[in-house]
Amino acid sequence: MNRRVFLGKSLVAGISAACHHGLPRTGYAQDLTSALNYKLDLKSPAKLFDGKESYCHPRAGIVPGLGKHGDPRVVMTLNTIALSGSDVFKNMYGLSTDDLGKTWTEVRIESELGARVETIDGVKRPVACSDFWPTWHMHAKKLLGTGHTVAYTPEWKVVGNRPRDTSYAVYDATTGAWNSWRKLPMPEGDRFRFCGAGCTQRYDLANGDILLPTYYRPPGAKTSHATVMRCSFDGETLKYLEHGDDLVIDDGTRGAGEPSITFFDGMYYLTIRHPKRAYAARSKDGLHYEELKPWTFDDGGELGSYETQQHWVTHSDGLFLVYTRRGANNDHVFRHRAPLFMAQVDPERMVVMRETEKALVPNRGARLGNFGVTNVSRSETWVTVAEWMQPKGVEKYGSDGSVWVAKILWDRPNQSF
Repeated sequence: MNRRVFLGKSLVAGISAACHHGLPRTGYAQDLTSALNYKLDLKSPAKLFDGKESYCHPRAGIVPGLGKHGDPRVVMTLNTIALSGSDVFKNMYGLSTDDLGKTWTEVRIESELGARVETIDGVKRPVACSDFWPTWHMHAKKLLGTGHTVAYTPEWKVVGNRPRDTSYAVYDATTGAWNSWRKLPMPEGDRFRFCGAGCTQRYDLANGDILLPTYYRPPGAKTSHATVMRCSFDGETLKYLEHGDDLVIDDGTRGAGEPSITFFDGMYYLTIRHPKRAYAARSKDGLHYEELKPWTFDDGGELGSYETQQHWVTHSDGLFLVYTRRGANNDHVFRHRAPLFMAQVDPERMVVMRETEKALVPNRGARLGNFGVTNVSRSETWVTVAEWMQPKGVEKYGSDGSVWVAKILWDRPNQSF
């Protein structure tokens, strides 16, 4: 059954009330009167800005025990963005660290994750693997990355009428390289012809199944729907098993996009990008959700995040949201996508606690909206982002195409790791 939001004022208020009070607490672990403290450490392992390209989509995953002194190896992937066009991702690159970020390898091209030429409707077109997110799959003991494909015209232009697939690839810890990316087969028919998991944060279940958020546009629809797929993964092949509710926002915009999921204190939480405002929803099983609720602060003010993604930082003693927003002396930034903020979430009320907000990465003029979150150990969570050097001139505010690693150093162990 579809879960829809219609944006009349009275109904939005009703949805908010339902989300605040519709579910009982589940042994709620987070004590909102006793803050979970952390320190921040900000480093830049790489940068690129030559007037033609910069980096984007840096996200990292771990391979436990492969680093020095029993630490994990942290493997980061990132695309380049052609500054002359819109969303032109021609190549994917990688770098890694075996000493928790003290030193990094040189950035190198990941040839097996690069663009390919495919024949689509009789025309040979480049297809890129993009919006990639590596995450350690504990059950299979493999680093699995998921994203989506971008099919371009022969001239490397983005067009609306194009197929899109969920892409995935597996890291070979022996060779230190990625295997060739593949496409996730979907049920027959045209329903999921334009469906992908680009920039989405997944959650892996104890039995090895994966809850993979995706977004898609059904045939004839102008609005994208968000849904969570349950998939299996045997260490090599990702398979679709089922999907949950359609989450739809009918307001004349292009709809829901880039959903991300987490699990905290017995419940699943989903956050969703939307052109006008960010949304959240809650679920008992990760597939079927309560009604969507616009993100607000705990004082009732709108969060102000729009037309970009948000992701979760999840500690056993606290749930946090990472986001960008309006109202931060950032009108000069494209879609207000800097600085990059983190704040604690009150999961019972589904609101962001304003007084806990901190800037993880500063505003230097360039957008920071496409980022990733990585649990590295029980004591460290990393947020990775790059200064996307569009539009022309953002460098006058201080940005230089840096890739940032914002380390969150917890004051107590993260028992959910």
